[in-house]
Amino acid sequence: MHGVKRLFAWMIPRFDKERFDVSLLSLRRKDLSEDKLEDYGFPVYYLEKGKFDPSTLPALISLLRRLEIDVVQLHGYGATTFGRAAAVYLGIPNILHEHANLTNTPWFQKIPDKLFDGYTDVAIAVSESTREFCIRGRLLSPKRVKKVFLGAPLDEFQPFSPEQTRDARHRLGFDDDALKLFGTVTRLHESKGNRYFVEAAARVAKQLPEARFVIVGEGPLQPELEAQAASLGIRDRVVFLGFQRDVAACFAAFDVAVFPSLWEGTPLTVFECMAMRRPILSTDVDGLREVLVNGDNAVVVQPRDAEALAIEMLRIAGDPELQERLAARAYETSERFGIQAFVDTMEQLYGVLVERYRDDGRRPRWDYAKDFDFLPAGS
Repeated sequence: MHGVKRLFAWMIPRFDKERFDVSLLSLRRKDLSEDKLEDYGFPVYYLEKGKFDPSTLPALISLLRRLEIDVVQLHGYGATTFGRAAAVYLGIPNILHEHANLTNTPWFQKIPDKLFDGYTDVAIAVSESTREFCIRGRLLSPKRVKKVFLGAPLDEFQPFSPEQTRDARHRLGFDDDALKLFGTVTRLHESKGNRYFVEAAARVAKQLPEARFVIVGEGPLQPELEAQAASLGIRDRVVFLGFQRDVAACFAAFDVAVFPSLWEGTPLTVFECMAMRRPILSTDVDGLREVLVNGDNAVVVQPRDAEALAIEMLRIAGDPELQERLAARAYETSERFGIQAFVDTMEQLYGVLVERYRDDGRRPRWDYAKDFDFLPAGS
């Protein structure tokens, strides 16, 4: 379970059930993975439509009407295209929610994005570069794009005791308590920069025999990363744990958590890691730099620089006082990024949108500076 899917699992059950009845609607086929969102106690509906299927729109309109939906929050190209069209047809408000800076959009997406800009009530971006992508790549008017950080369930991610940490390490297969674990929880995709982590690991391994390098997660680059580790002579030192359900235990096991990303929205894992009170080494990319401050709650280096990563991995691992200071400040920072704060903001946004639509009897003429001034970090 990655990214937006995890966000749904965290946020939807936390809405005030006395005021909000929240459903998840998918344009695609039924989820067959082991972790189904239906298991989290809210309804999920699947239209089972293909990417360019024109029957998607009438099917979506029919479902929204049957469920008496008052507002739609839209994630992804297909959802924002068909969802905005359906919202306009039904006369209900819509929120475009963008989670990453993809730098540009396919040509076929530019057409509906340009067409629907004027019908988008508000757009939410998870970082500044994502906001810029909404404006330049998704052709949204700057006035309607707001920057709202996500968050993590802080009640589920709390610092482990020394005994819990030792148990977590042993459960992950690290029985030698003297090992130094450098780890990352990630998707094995190009944007995450894991090949630079592996390259840095080879440099660290030469100076720190007790170091192990842990990669938690799945993705298409795993064979390539395994081959890279083998070619560098550290295949036995780099541990690929694959998917792990207990992310908190993974972070607790790490002596240093590494985020070697090349570009980001704002990864949910950084909020989890901070809440777990772990020392963080990160690259200076948007989405991370808006949360992590070099020398304060993290050590930050330039992206694509394996040598810098290695130097700082060794420095942090060799300085217990630095580890403690970084971890403490990261934990303090995490208190600003709880998932409940995000849910509270969404509840307020839904209320404003629905109330104005009902009062006006049509799509309102929004004053974006005044009507949405409660949105944190709005621009």
